Amino acid sequence: MAQEIEKHKIGLDIDGDGKPDFHISIKTIGAVVFGIVSMAGVWFTLKADIEEAKKLPHPPIDRVEYDLKDELIRQTIMDTQEDVDMILDKLEKLDERLYDMQKNR
Repeated sequence: MAQEIEKHKIGLDIDGDGKPDFHISIKTIGAVVFGIVSMAGVWFTLKADIEEAKKLPHPPIDRVEYDLKDELIRQTIMDTQEDVDMILDKLEKLDERLYDMQKNR
């Protein structure tokens, strides 16, 4: 049956010269229609889900979550401070070495 459907092709003449410029089978037309219907279904389902989500209440942030985020931020700041101190120490060593090199010239 699929071979019979595949045999039936529709030739489309776009430039008007009387010869078909390309052929489309019924199977291809069915696949395109199915794809469009599927995409429309997904679109409307997504829109409905978005509208439903807009109506739901926002989840509250409880104290534990707030404390964990605060702790994470504070730890990140402390780690950054340690990195800055380490970089300053290295910079001071480099400055001393540069000074010694300039002095020995």
